[in-house]
Amino acid sequence: MAQVWRCAGLRWVGSEPVLVWGGGRRSALPWGKQVAFAVVGGGVRRCVGARGNSCPPGTAVSGRSVGARCEECARLDRAHSVAADTIADDPRPYSVYLAWFGPGMVKVGITAVERGSARLLEQGAVVFTWLGRGPLMAARRSEELLRTALGVPDRIAYDAKRAVRSALPGTGIREAEVRELHARAVGLQRWPEALERMPFEAVDHAGAFGLDGLAPAVAVVAELVPGGVVRGELVAAAGPDLHLRTRRGVVVLDTRLMTGWELTGAGEGEADEGEAGERSGSGHITVPVREFGGVQGGLF
Repeated sequence: MAQVWRCAGLRWVGSEPVLVWGGGRRSALPWGKQVAFAVVGGGVRRCVGARGNSCPPGTAVSGRSVGARCEECARLDRAHSVAADTIADDPRPYSVYLAWFGPGMVKVGITAVERGSARLLEQGAVVFTWLGRGPLMAARRSEELLRTALGVPDRIAYDAKRAVRSALPGTGIREAEVRELHARAVGLQRWPEALERMPFEAVDHAGAFGLDGLAPAVAVVAELVPGGVVRGELVAAAGPDLHLRTRRGVVVLDTRLMTGWELTGAGEGEADEGEAGERSGSGHITVPVREFGGVQGGLF
Protein backbone atom coordinates (compact mmCIF):
# COMPACT_ATOMS: atom_id res chain seq x y z
CA MET A 1 0.00 0.00 0.00
CA ALA A 2 1.39 3.38 -0.99
CA GLN A 3 2.47 5.73 1.78
CA VAL A 4 0.32 8.86 2.05
CA TRP A 5 1.87 12.19 3.01
CA ARG A 6 0.65 15.71 3.68
CA CYS A 7 2.81 18.55 2.44
CA ALA A 8 3.40 21.45 4.84
CA GLY A 9 4.82 23.67 2.10
CA LEU A 10 8.15 24.87 0.75
CA ARG A 11 10.75 26.33 3.10
CA TRP A 12 14.05 28.03 2.35
CA VAL A 13 16.78 26.64 4.58
CA GLY A 14 19.78 28.90 4.20
CA SER A 15 19.56 29.56 0.47
CA GLU A 16 18.21 26.12 -0.50
CA PRO A 17 14.58 25.07 -1.12
CA VAL A 18 13.16 22.21 0.94
CA LEU A 19 9.72 20.56 0.93
CA VAL A 20 8.37 19.96 4.43
CA TRP A 21 6.00 17.07 5.18
CA GLY A 22 3.68 16.25 8.05
CA GLY A 23 5.66 14.89 10.99
CA GLY A 24 8.63 17.13 10.19
CA ARG A 25 10.28 15.09 7.44
CA ARG A 26 12.02 17.17 4.77
CA SER A 27 12.91 16.63 1.12
CA ALA A 28 15.86 18.61 -0.25
CA LEU A 29 15.35 20.02 -3.76
CA PRO A 30 18.62 20.12 -5.70
CA TRP A 31 18.53 21.05 -9.39
CA GLY A 32 17.89 18.03 -11.58
CA LYS A 33 15.83 16.24 -8.95
CA GLN A 34 12.78 14.41 -10.28
CA VAL A 35 9.77 15.70 -8.37
CA ALA A 36 6.79 13.38 -8.75
CA PHE A 37 3.62 12.94 -6.76
CA ALA A 38 -0.03 11.99 -7.17
CA VAL A 39 -3.09 13.31 -5.36
CA VAL A 40 -4.92 10.48 -3.62
CA GLY A 41 -7.93 9.52 -5.73
CA GLY A 42 -11.30 10.38 -4.23
CA GLY A 43 -9.61 12.73 -1.78
CA VAL A 44 -10.79 16.14 -0.64
CA ARG A 45 -8.55 19.10 0.10
CA ARG A 46 -8.90 20.03 3.76
CA CYS A 47 -8.20 23.33 5.56
CA VAL A 48 -4.68 23.47 7.03
CA GLY A 49 -5.78 25.46 10.10
CA ALA A 50 -4.25 28.63 11.52
CA ARG A 51 -1.26 29.64 13.65
CA GLY A 52 -0.09 26.05 14.09
CA ASN A 53 -3.52 24.76 15.12
CA SER A 54 -5.59 22.33 13.05
CA CYS A 55 -9.01 23.23 11.68
CA PRO A 56 -11.51 21.56 14.09
CA PRO A 57 -14.10 20.57 11.45
CA GLY A 58 -11.48 19.90 8.73
CA THR A 59 -13.43 22.04 6.28
CA ALA A 60 -13.08 21.31 2.56
CA VAL A 61 -11.35 24.11 0.65
CA SER A 62 -10.95 25.06 -3.01
CA GLY A 63 -8.17 23.45 -5.01
CA ARG A 64 -7.25 26.88 -6.39
CA SER A 65 -6.67 28.52 -3.01
CA VAL A 66 -3.00 29.18 -2.26
CA GLY A 67 -3.88 29.71 1.42
CA ALA A 68 -5.67 26.37 1.83
CA ARG A 69 -7.73 27.80 4.71
CA CYS A 70 -11.44 27.95 5.38
CA GLU A 71 -13.03 31.33 6.02
CA GLU A 72 -12.79 31.06 9.81
CA CYS A 73 -9.16 29.89 9.90
CA ALA A 74 -8.18 32.56 7.36
CA ARG A 75 -9.74 35.18 9.65
CA LEU A 76 -7.85 33.85 12.69
CA ASP A 77 -4.56 33.74 10.78
CA ARG A 78 -5.01 37.29 9.54
CA ALA A 79 -5.87 38.53 13.05
CA HIS A 80 -2.32 37.64 14.15
CA SER A 81 -0.47 38.71 11.03
CA VAL A 82 2.12 41.46 10.88
CA ALA A 83 1.90 41.34 7.09
CA ALA A 84 -1.82 42.13 7.29
CA ASP A 85 -1.11 45.14 9.52
CA THR A 86 -3.25 43.78 12.36
CA ILE A 87 -0.52 43.89 15.04
CA ALA A 88 0.72 47.23 16.36
CA ASP A 89 2.47 46.32 19.62
CA ASP A 90 5.14 43.84 18.49
CA PRO A 91 8.28 44.88 20.41
CA ARG A 92 10.72 43.23 18.00
CA PRO A 93 12.85 45.39 15.67
CA TYR A 94 11.92 45.30 12.00
CA SER A 95 13.83 45.74 8.76
CA VAL A 96 12.43 47.62 5.78
CA TYR A 97 13.55 46.33 2.37
CA LEU A 98 13.30 47.02 -1.34
CA ALA A 99 12.78 43.86 -3.42
CA TRP A 100 13.27 43.62 -7.21
CA PHE A 101 11.51 40.93 -9.27
CA GLY A 102 12.02 42.24 -12.79
CA PRO A 103 12.31 45.48 -14.79
CA GLY A 104 9.98 48.05 -13.24
CA MET A 105 8.86 45.59 -10.54
CA VAL A 106 10.18 46.79 -7.18
CA LYS A 107 8.22 46.57 -3.94
CA VAL A 108 8.72 47.75 -0.37
CA GLY A 109 8.16 45.46 2.59
CA ILE A 110 9.08 44.76 6.19
CA THR A 111 10.30 41.69 8.04
CA ALA A 112 11.41 40.99 11.60
CA VAL A 113 15.17 41.52 11.96
CA GLU A 114 15.50 38.06 13.54
CA ARG A 115 14.28 36.44 10.31
CA GLY A 116 17.19 37.78 8.26
CA SER A 117 16.62 37.45 4.51
CA ALA A 118 14.23 34.46 4.72
CA ARG A 119 11.23 36.61 3.76
CA LEU A 120 12.97 37.73 0.55
CA LEU A 121 13.65 34.13 -0.50
CA GLU A 122 10.04 33.20 0.30
CA GLN A 123 8.76 35.96 -1.97
CA GLY A 124 11.08 35.12 -4.85
CA ALA A 125 12.97 38.45 -4.75
CA VAL A 126 15.71 38.30 -7.38
CA VAL A 127 17.55 41.30 -5.87
CA PHE A 128 17.00 43.10 -2.58
CA THR A 129 18.58 45.67 -0.30
CA TRP A 130 17.82 46.73 3.24
CA LEU A 131 16.42 50.22 3.53
CA GLY A 132 15.95 50.85 7.25
CA ARG A 133 15.66 49.27 10.70
CA GLY A 134 13.64 50.15 13.76
CA PRO A 135 10.33 49.71 15.65
CA LEU A 136 7.36 48.13 13.89
CA MET A 137 5.26 51.28 13.58
CA ALA A 138 8.18 53.31 12.23
CA ALA A 139 8.76 50.57 9.65
CA ARG A 140 5.06 50.72 8.75
CA ARG A 141 5.23 54.50 8.30
CA SER A 142 8.17 54.12 5.92
CA GLU A 143 6.16 51.67 3.80
CA GLU A 144 3.33 54.17 3.53
CA LEU A 145 5.79 56.98 2.78
CA LEU A 146 7.29 55.10 -0.15
CA ARG A 147 3.85 54.23 -1.50
CA THR A 148 2.62 57.82 -1.41
CA ALA A 149 5.81 59.75 -2.23
CA LEU A 150 7.45 57.40 -4.74
CA GLY A 151 4.61 55.15 -5.88
CA VAL A 152 6.35 51.98 -4.69
CA PRO A 153 3.83 49.13 -4.16
CA ASP A 154 3.89 46.68 -1.26
CA ARG A 155 2.66 43.77 -3.40
CA ILE A 156 3.50 42.35 -6.82
CA ALA A 157 1.42 39.55 -8.37
CA TYR A 158 3.09 36.15 -8.62
CA ASP A 159 2.08 35.75 -12.27
CA ALA A 160 4.00 38.94 -13.05
CA LYS A 161 7.08 37.61 -11.23
CA ARG A 162 6.90 34.26 -13.05
CA ALA A 163 6.52 35.81 -16.47
CA VAL A 164 9.94 37.53 -16.42
CA ARG A 165 12.20 35.05 -14.61
CA SER A 166 13.63 33.60 -17.81
CA ALA A 167 14.40 36.98 -19.41
CA LEU A 168 16.06 39.04 -16.69
CA PRO A 169 18.65 41.72 -17.50
CA GLY A 170 22.22 41.37 -16.26
CA THR A 171 23.28 41.78 -12.64
CA GLY A 172 24.49 45.36 -13.08
CA ILE A 173 21.25 46.52 -14.67
CA ARG A 174 18.97 45.00 -12.04
CA GLU A 175 21.08 46.25 -9.15
CA ALA A 176 21.18 49.77 -10.65
CA GLU A 177 17.38 50.01 -10.56
CA VAL A 178 17.33 49.10 -6.86
CA ARG A 179 20.24 51.46 -6.09
CA GLU A 180 18.47 54.43 -7.70
CA LEU A 181 15.26 53.81 -5.76
CA HIS A 182 17.17 53.26 -2.50
CA ALA A 183 18.85 56.68 -2.89
CA ARG A 184 15.51 58.39 -3.51
CA ALA A 185 13.88 56.61 -0.55
CA VAL A 186 16.48 57.42 2.13
CA GLY A 187 16.51 61.04 0.95
CA LEU A 188 12.80 61.61 1.61
CA GLN A 189 12.06 64.51 3.97
CA ARG A 190 9.43 62.69 6.04
CA TRP A 191 11.60 59.69 6.87
CA PRO A 192 10.53 58.35 10.33
CA GLU A 193 13.00 59.53 12.97
CA ALA A 194 12.90 56.20 14.83
CA LEU A 195 13.97 54.30 11.70
CA GLU A 196 17.71 53.90 11.14
CA ARG A 197 18.67 54.30 7.48
CA MET A 198 20.60 51.32 6.11
CA PRO A 199 23.28 51.66 3.40
CA PHE A 200 22.69 50.23 -0.06
CA GLU A 201 23.98 46.67 -0.32
CA ALA A 202 22.41 44.57 -3.07
CA VAL A 203 21.90 40.84 -2.54
CA ASP A 204 21.26 38.86 -5.75
CA HIS A 205 19.36 35.55 -5.55
CA ALA A 206 19.53 34.57 -9.24
CA GLY A 207 22.11 31.90 -8.46
CA ALA A 208 20.21 30.54 -5.45
CA PHE A 209 17.03 30.35 -7.54
CA GLY A 210 18.71 28.72 -10.55
CA LEU A 211 17.58 31.44 -12.95
CA ASP A 212 20.69 31.60 -15.16
CA GLY A 213 19.74 30.13 -18.53
CA LEU A 214 16.22 29.29 -17.35
CA ALA A 215 13.90 28.32 -20.22
CA PRO A 216 10.64 30.27 -20.45
CA ALA A 217 7.74 28.58 -18.69
CA VAL A 218 4.85 27.52 -20.91
CA ALA A 219 2.24 27.19 -18.17
CA VAL A 220 1.52 27.25 -14.44
CA VAL A 221 -0.43 24.62 -12.48
CA ALA A 222 -3.90 26.04 -11.76
CA GLU A 223 -4.95 23.50 -9.12
CA LEU A 224 -4.51 19.93 -7.98
CA VAL A 225 -7.34 17.41 -8.37
CA PRO A 226 -7.98 13.91 -6.97
CA GLY A 227 -6.01 11.36 -8.98
CA GLY A 228 -3.92 14.05 -10.67
CA VAL A 229 -0.19 13.56 -11.22
CA VAL A 230 2.65 16.10 -11.27
CA ARG A 231 6.01 14.81 -12.46
CA GLY A 232 8.99 16.77 -13.74
CA GLU A 233 12.66 17.61 -13.39
CA LEU A 234 13.41 20.56 -11.11
CA VAL A 235 15.27 23.25 -13.04
CA ALA A 236 14.67 26.30 -10.81
CA ALA A 237 12.84 27.43 -7.68
CA ALA A 238 11.89 30.93 -6.51
CA GLY A 239 9.65 31.81 -3.59
CA PRO A 240 7.01 29.05 -3.38
CA ASP A 241 7.41 28.14 -7.07
CA LEU A 242 9.06 25.08 -8.56
CA HIS A 243 9.95 25.25 -12.27
CA LEU A 244 9.63 21.70 -13.63
CA ARG A 245 10.78 20.43 -17.02
CA THR A 246 8.00 18.27 -18.47
CA ARG A 247 7.15 16.71 -21.83
CA ARG A 248 5.41 19.94 -22.82
CA GLY A 249 8.09 22.33 -21.56
CA VAL A 250 8.76 24.11 -18.27
CA VAL A 251 5.67 24.28 -16.04
CA VAL A 252 5.54 26.26 -12.79
CA LEU A 253 4.10 24.59 -9.68
CA ASP A 254 3.16 26.87 -6.78
CA THR A 255 3.81 24.53 -3.84
CA ARG A 256 1.15 26.33 -1.78
CA LEU A 257 -1.36 24.39 -3.90
CA MET A 258 0.00 21.13 -2.44
CA THR A 259 -1.01 21.84 1.15
CA GLY A 260 -4.25 20.31 2.43
CA TRP A 261 -4.14 17.34 0.03
CA GLU A 262 -3.18 13.73 0.71
CA LEU A 263 -0.30 12.94 -1.65
CA THR A 264 1.59 9.82 -2.60
CA GLY A 265 4.64 9.04 -4.73
CA ALA A 266 4.22 8.87 -8.51
CA GLY A 267 7.64 7.75 -9.71
CA GLU A 268 8.64 4.62 -11.60
CA GLY A 269 8.26 1.96 -8.96
CA GLU A 270 7.96 2.62 -5.27
CA ALA A 271 8.92 6.14 -4.11
CA ASP A 272 11.20 6.77 -1.15
CA GLU A 273 9.24 7.51 1.99
CA GLY A 274 8.27 11.18 2.15
CA GLU A 275 10.25 12.04 -0.98
CA ALA A 276 7.25 12.80 -3.20
CA GLY A 277 8.31 10.14 -5.67
CA GLU A 278 11.75 11.38 -6.58
CA ARG A 279 12.32 8.52 -9.04
CA SER A 280 10.29 9.23 -12.17
CA GLY A 281 10.27 9.03 -15.92
CA SER A 282 9.57 11.78 -18.42
CA GLY A 283 7.89 14.81 -16.95
CA HIS A 284 4.13 14.42 -17.09
CA ILE A 285 1.29 16.49 -15.60
CA THR A 286 -2.40 15.52 -15.48
CA VAL A 287 -3.83 18.43 -13.49
CA PRO A 288 -5.37 21.68 -14.82
CA VAL A 289 -2.86 24.30 -15.96
CA ARG A 290 -3.03 27.89 -17.15
CA GLU A 291 -1.02 29.04 -20.12
CA PHE A 292 0.90 32.27 -19.53
CA GLY A 293 -1.50 34.95 -20.66
CA GLY A 294 -4.44 33.44 -18.79
CA VAL A 295 -5.62 30.66 -21.13
CA GLN A 296 -6.87 27.54 -19.32
CA GLY A 297 -4.87 24.58 -20.58
CA GLY A 298 -7.01 21.83 -19.09
CA LEU A 299 -5.30 18.48 -18.57
CA PHE A 300 -2.21 17.32 -20.44
